[in-house]
Amino acid sequence: MVQEVARPESFFFDRFGVTPRALEAVLGSALERKADYADLYFEYRTAETLGIEDSLVSRAARHTDCGVGVRVCAEERTGYAHSDEITVERMRLAVRTARAIADGTGRAPVPVKLGQSVRGHDLYNVSETLGAVGPEERARLLAEVDRAARQFDPRVKNVIATLSGEQRVVMVVTSDGRIAADIRPLWRLSVSVVAQDAHGRQVGTSGTGGRVDYSFFGENERWREHALLAARQAVIGLEADEAPAGEMVVVLGPGWPGIILHEAVGHGLEGDFNRKGVSAFAGRLGQRVASAACTVVDDGTLAGRRGSLNVDDEGTPTGRTVLIDRGILSGYLQDRLNARLMKMAPTGNGRRESYCYPPMPRMTNTFLLPGEFTPEEIIRSVAKGVYAVSFSGGQVDITSGKFVFSASEAYLIENGSVTRPIKGATLIGSGPEVLTRVAMVGNDLALDPGIGTCGKEGQWVPVGVGLPTVRVDGITVGGTRT
Repeated sequence: MVQEVARPESFFFDRFGVTPRALEAVLGSALERKADYADLYFEYRTAETLGIEDSLVSRAARHTDCGVGVRVCAEERTGYAHSDEITVERMRLAVRTARAIADGTGRAPVPVKLGQSVRGHDLYNVSETLGAVGPEERARLLAEVDRAARQFDPRVKNVIATLSGEQRVVMVVTSDGRIAADIRPLWRLSVSVVAQDAHGRQVGTSGTGGRVDYSFFGENERWREHALLAARQAVIGLEADEAPAGEMVVVLGPGWPGIILHEAVGHGLEGDFNRKGVSAFAGRLGQRVASAACTVVDDGTLAGRRGSLNVDDEGTPTGRTVLIDRGILSGYLQDRLNARLMKMAPTGNGRRESYCYPPMPRMTNTFLLPGEFTPEEIIRSVAKGVYAVSFSGGQVDITSGKFVFSASEAYLIENGSVTRPIKGATLIGSGPEVLTRVAMVGNDLALDPGIGTCGKEGQWVPVGVGLPTVRVDGITVGGTRT
């Protein structure tokens, strides 16, 4: 069983019969055509999902998959191949394919000698195993979520709730002799509530999770908090006025609204976009790109957080990278390939969805550091504007930084007070421009509750976002009322 493994690298050696000497030979053959670098990424994943709808269990699944990916890098060219069979023969076949794609030149194999294991962090304080909690107990928890949301208001007509858990064992073996391995837990509770009255229908959502035990959801009835948050959001939507339209002051609430920072700014700070010159931040290190009130950090070392990792998917320990320091662009997020090509140091941000994909620079937990103002001071400073508490989705153009986000919970600010709820509010703007318009930053930094998943080039990985209360002077709000 995966859960019984004390050292994750021994799991692959023992279960699949591969040996360090065989891996040295495979990696040596990967470098035959004068490639600069090669690595092997092993993965064994077990996942479980249980969901309810209309107060009944509607879906249940458990699956296990495993495989190995081979990457060969020659200058800027990368070859990648993978197999769902972890055998030396399959690795050799994958090496031939990846080596041919990378298309280096040369003939002789390069000797590879594996050294000591990379020592990563210890960020997952987990004592339970994935299978320790049976489906009956998880179904009972989801039934409690359903009951709590329905009792919130008679206008709640349906509750859809899902519990998902997984455990991954991963190992990275590199041509420069490193071995890094990790056992990664991940849990998530998602709640969607439908409220309806004679005038319409609204949906509210909430959720929580992280690299935690299942018992996380029961601590202080954390599950109840998110059942009620989703129900409240849906009911407020029924009572909301149509959103105004035009450019105005927008106050972003703490926590999940950090998704705007992630999408509109974070992706533009990933190394590959900047190496290729397609990011709005390319070539701007040392320049002012934001208000002096803004310091943006990506930190993969926060214990238990959804975006955190002991080591990244290239075997590099994750770190804390200051991207924007008091308005000055100070760094990019790097994997090993882009760091080498840009003559910079890797930052522990090489990530991949699974063994089927090569790594690329990705965010972990990205947030804006707190400022000096209280949330109340920020709200009081606004004569007329919008207070955006949560978002349901959005999109961004990496090249320009332009974004569109839909607010799932928002309110009017009138004469320094939060007043009526509004619906249909869409925020439209440019990430780099918005950062220059940040006028006040609150002292109430909060990270999201552990629900974020980020997509890039078809790959999806768990991430975290965060924000204190922030006042932005001038964002276009798309609404139906002028």
